[in-house]
Amino acid sequence: MPFQTSTRSWSRNHGKLKCQQTKHPEPSPDRTHVPPPECLQRFDNLNVWKRGSERAPHKPLLVLYALGRWQNGETRIAFRTASPVLTELLRDFGPQRKSYHPELPFWHLQSDGVWELGTELTMRPSGSALKRRLLESDTTGSLAADVLEALHADPTLAGEIANRILEGHFPQSLHADILDRVGLNADLVIARRKKRDPRFRNHVLTAYEYRCAVCGFDLRLGNVTVGLEAAHIRWHQAAGPDTTDNGLALCSIHHKIFDLGVFTLSEDRLVVVSDQANGSEGLESVLLRFQGHPIREAQKQEWLPDARFIEWHRREVFKGDARG
Repeated sequence: MPFQTSTRSWSRNHGKLKCQQTKHPEPSPDRTHVPPPECLQRFDNLNVWKRGSERAPHKPLLVLYALGRWQNGETRIAFRTASPVLTELLRDFGPQRKSYHPELPFWHLQSDGVWELGTELTMRPSGSALKRRLLESDTTGSLAADVLEALHADPTLAGEIANRILEGHFPQSLHADILDRVGLNADLVIARRKKRDPRFRNHVLTAYEYRCAVCGFDLRLGNVTVGLEAAHIRWHQAAGPDTTDNGLALCSIHHKIFDLGVFTLSEDRLVVVSDQANGSEGLESVLLRFQGHPIREAQKQEWLPDARFIEWHRREVFKGDARG
């Protein structure tokens, strides 16, 4: 009998957890797979577009989406299907831009040795015609054949690839949300998280006297701090340093929405809320009552947020415009 791999995931049905097993297509008997170390290195070395300190998570998000589809038993992905999904992922987890271009990673990821397109479109059209031609030709893409063989041989490799992509391009506060959106089993990925240097957290929480810099939250259970975290202003994944002037002590809610771009800081360290944020009681109690208010002062002047890191967050993370 040919070998057939499968992965398991859990879903809820009328309040009860149900195990679902997804079978993947059988590997070709005459094809060898890339060794896991080389496979991982390919994903580590993705040629991500760079210009200064601008973020470009297009390829990482496509890889995660493709892994999610593979884990759910789908290897070939039509651009027509992927395009709206990638657009939403770029809008929600990428920097704000006037327009979003899912066609760029769908085409350019081929050059990294981890992605292949079908034969529908063999030459890239010039200029802005790429998206139109991908749609007209019903172009499909998939993870490279030898990468798929490696995944078939060791399905846990998908979790390691996803973990490295997440760790390399997104803060941990967003990992679970991204995994959920692309349909990847979070249990296979989050268990592989690297331990962070605790000194950054200790220095930042000390600077703000173990209180949230926005709302003052300082809950403890005995001597244990609960729900208080050290947030990078300029993300660690975007070359942000582990220095106190690049950190804020934030409660878990404000940390999450700070990394999502729901609010940012002005040059003089006032809270600036996005005009795209919406809600009722939560919006008022968590955000709007702090709009235009200064964050809590750090204990020392040199520990205050550096203007360069604030400017990066406003440009690369904050969504929408500032509320009036």
